Amino acid sequence: MRPRIRSLGSSIVLAALGLSLVSCSAAAPQTNAGDSGDTSGAAGSTVTLVVHDSFVDAEAFSAAASAATGYDVKVVTAGDGGELTNKLVLTAGAPIADAFFGVDNTFASRLLDSDAVAPVTPSTLPARAATLAEQLRGNSSAADGYALVPIDLGATCVNIDTTWFAEHGVAEPQTFDDLAQPAYRGLTVLLDPTASSTGASFMIATVAAFGENGFADYWQRLVQNDARVDQGWEDAYYGDFTGASDTGTFPIVVSYSTSPAFTVTDDGSASTTRALLDTCSTQVEYAGVLAGASNPKGAAAVIDYLLSSEFQQIIPDEMYMYPVDEATTLPEPWAKFAPLPSDTQVHDLDSAEISTGLSGWLKQVAAAANL
Repeated sequence: MRPRIRSLGSSIVLAALGLSLVSCSAAAPQTNAGDSGDTSGAAGSTVTLVVHDSFVDAEAFSAAASAATGYDVKVVTAGDGGELTNKLVLTAGAPIADAFFGVDNTFASRLLDSDAVAPVTPSTLPARAATLAEQLRGNSSAADGYALVPIDLGATCVNIDTTWFAEHGVAEPQTFDDLAQPAYRGLTVLLDPTASSTGASFMIATVAAFGENGFADYWQRLVQNDARVDQGWEDAYYGDFTGASDTGTFPIVVSYSTSPAFTVTDDGSASTTRALLDTCSTQVEYAGVLAGASNPKGAAAVIDYLLSSEFQQIIPDEMYMYPVDEATTLPEPWAKFAPLPSDTQVHDLDSAEISTGLSGWLKQVAAAANL
């Protein structure tokens, strides 16, 4: 198993700059779809779910979701999370599917500001999902239904190779500021936020930590401290990070809070890496029903399945994120080595702030870090 790959490619730049944006059906939950085709969709037997390309195996999901909902569930992919969001906004009113999964809090506000989604009321909403849904500004309410329904969550964090630090007699870093100190010169590999959603999430954490007037200076300090900037997570983690690569030379990397659960020793007693939980930024992934869906009831049934204990249980092993349902049993290494950072540790911004500031932040970082 390996931590989840979330390479965003050039789409994050396009999204940030606003380019080209313009069980059985009887048990399906209520949708508040307005004029989105309730009557014609009610009798439909097929429902299409569009997802990002880090979703679970499409064939297996289709079979399981079809069996659970009574609909013939089809899955199509639409690139990474940024590309998915762009396509949903661009096709508002003529949707490419009935339901979607994979828009995260970086792009949530963009989707909420569009006419692409219709509120849905899940038949059962776990407590943490309800809390996250209510926290998302502009996401309607439990009474009216939610445009975006939280399905899973996680955190991007700096990770370190604890074995490397022990062997070299160097104190482990703990904070953002530590990474810019001379003791850690040439030890850190970052991700280009203009090319990677993981890198963008880390950048957002630095904006939250240092402010809009200070985060670019922090990035400049990191680069001046000989930090390397890779284009994607896979190259950084499996190519340059000593904790996951025999040829790596960097014991500090931007990754996920869950990553240490996949670097556990053979006897299961320890992990050889650690996430610095004071450097994290929260990621939440959402699903929803598309306005104008040909089968809105089927779409709502799929949302119910994504929230079901059956699907929530496979999220850790298949997508390396935390299930939104806290009653889900986590793999044993997660409890020991992959805790979610607390609310007081994370460096988060409201999705509306991200939507407003992202374009400018990317330009500032690109200039400060010579990207």
